[in-house]
Amino acid sequence: MGELLSIHNLEMKIGGARERVHVLRGVNLAVQEKSSLGLVGESGSGKTMTALTIMRLLPRKAEVTGGKILLSGEDILQYDERQMEKVRGRQISMIFQNASASLNPVFTVGEQIADVYCQHRGGSKKEGLSKAAEVLAAMGMPAAAQRARAYPHELSGGMCQRVLIAMALVCSPRLLIADEVTSGLDVTIQAQVLELIMEVVKQIDATLIFITHDIGVIAEACTDVAVMYSGQVVEVADTKTLLERPAHPYSKGLLSCFTATASRRMGFIPGAVPDLRINKPECPFAPRCPLVEDRCKGEVPLQREIEPGHLVACHIA
Repeated sequence: MGELLSIHNLEMKIGGARERVHVLRGVNLAVQEKSSLGLVGESGSGKTMTALTIMRLLPRKAEVTGGKILLSGEDILQYDERQMEKVRGRQISMIFQNASASLNPVFTVGEQIADVYCQHRGGSKKEGLSKAAEVLAAMGMPAAAQRARAYPHELSGGMCQRVLIAMALVCSPRLLIADEVTSGLDVTIQAQVLELIMEVVKQIDATLIFITHDIGVIAEACTDVAVMYSGQVVEVADTKTLLERPAHPYSKGLLSCFTATASRRMGFIPGAVPDLRINKPECPFAPRCPLVEDRCKGEVPLQREIEPGHLVACHIA
């Protein structure tokens, strides 16, 4: 298997000339075909913005200022909007985290799924609606044909999430990006949605990028993990290696937040995430790192391989 997606030195900023937020600061990442990559980190680390940049669905005043995003060797940052419309949905699909807000309230869920299908695969509206009912049934939706005629507000949160999954997978994309899709759902529904995504991705031989803050989800669903902090990828490894032998101090701190101590209190990382308006030539984790050295405060660490397949951006790891 080769690389399906590779990101090289991706830089993205948001804002006007007076105040710009450095959201992505040299993101480097490779995603292998038919793998499942977990993208993990605190809120504001750049996980969702990386995904939106891949999809070319950036907010207003956002600008990619450097880097490449290669999909099967082609730089999609050079594509115009018409070319990207052929990529979205058919080659790359994304499931957004807020299902209710992501669906259009004035159209039935079946119409919305059918619209995606007809846009990329062609066919009549009747064929699209039939496909919508079919894919909803495959998502485990009870009374799928009837639910396809429902509006989003008539469905539960779990059902809306299944609709979004159906929309993302109806054209059998090569790459699926799932952004915090289990947040906001109760534990039982979370498990069902996670199992459903893993099963369907396997059926269509797709590649998965799973964005989450939940290490438990990473352990269950992902073959590989990339840890992000302050708009950078600070560590990449297979899941077993990262969970057992994390190298970056931030990765170690993140894992400690999911491990109870002898006093039964969860660990935490002291300090606050850095101000993204400030772009200093230093390790972004230096102000919070318990192992910080002088070099960390004056030089940005580059990714290096410390063992086969295990990359870390740290001077002391």
